[in-house]
Amino acid sequence: MVKTEMELLQLQYFRTVAKLEHMTKAAQQLHIAQPALSKTIARLEENIGVPLFDRNGRSIRLNAFGKAFLVKVDAALTLLEEGRKEAVELAGLEHGSIHLATSTLDRLSDPLAAFLNLHPKVNFRITQASTEEMTHLLESGDVDIGFTALPIEGAEFDAATVLNEDVYLAVPPGHRLAELQSVPLHEVANDPFIGYKEGLLFQPMNDAFLKKAGISPHFVCRVDEPSAIANLVRAGLGVALVGGCGRDVGVQLPLLRIEEPICQRNFQVVWHKKRYLSIAARKLRDYIIQYYADSTQEV
Repeated sequence: MVKTEMELLQLQYFRTVAKLEHMTKAAQQLHIAQPALSKTIARLEENIGVPLFDRNGRSIRLNAFGKAFLVKVDAALTLLEEGRKEAVELAGLEHGSIHLATSTLDRLSDPLAAFLNLHPKVNFRITQASTEEMTHLLESGDVDIGFTALPIEGAEFDAATVLNEDVYLAVPPGHRLAELQSVPLHEVANDPFIGYKEGLLFQPMNDAFLKKAGISPHFVCRVDEPSAIANLVRAGLGVALVGGCGRDVGVQLPLLRIEEPICQRNFQVVWHKKRYLSIAARKLRDYIIQYYADSTQEV
């Protein structure tokens, strides 16, 4: 038993050293003495029969053997952790925990509130993340499921589209187009625009819509919050792209349907095919899918 535990520690220590490529920093992170860590890595290399690091004085670098070994170690330790979680759940030692990543909480607040009302003992952690950050979090297993309007690429992911939302053009009261029901987006090519900061929330998608319309927008202001966009449009500083039914802007503004190009957000629940999902995470995923399916039927 002691030998098995030691071998597992060797793998855990190796992974930390391999990712930091610095023995002192790895020892500090692992809360052990550096000489003890160095001896553990040396014993591991002796057991395997090949050096895993290239050493030059105090400097260490993962070599080709080490890189190949790290891939397998990562996979093995991840499987062991997922097995532990599954065993704990089956033993009934916890009520369930969920780590969710999302680009926006606006579209999730209602289904989350309803789910928590049904399952009040579930432990939640929510991380607001960009699509790129969400992809890394799902790949590493640091989050269970993601909720995003921007597609996450990769054959290792599964996704279910739960909400299709039209994007509208918000214009100030009294704007020359304010009395119209719909317009092609190029009609405001020369208008000042208000948007989110670059890369924030829906701005990458909005930028794609503008590009399709042949617009190189002149942004007079970029903000963090939907309410700020509403206030600035209302004040007459410019026009903006907002989510369906004006939910992004929060105050009454003229909203015009965009005739062309097609401007629509497709919100998805995303999860990693090969990562273990807790019972609670699976229930939430399925609940969100069903929640929006029921909402669509009611409409």
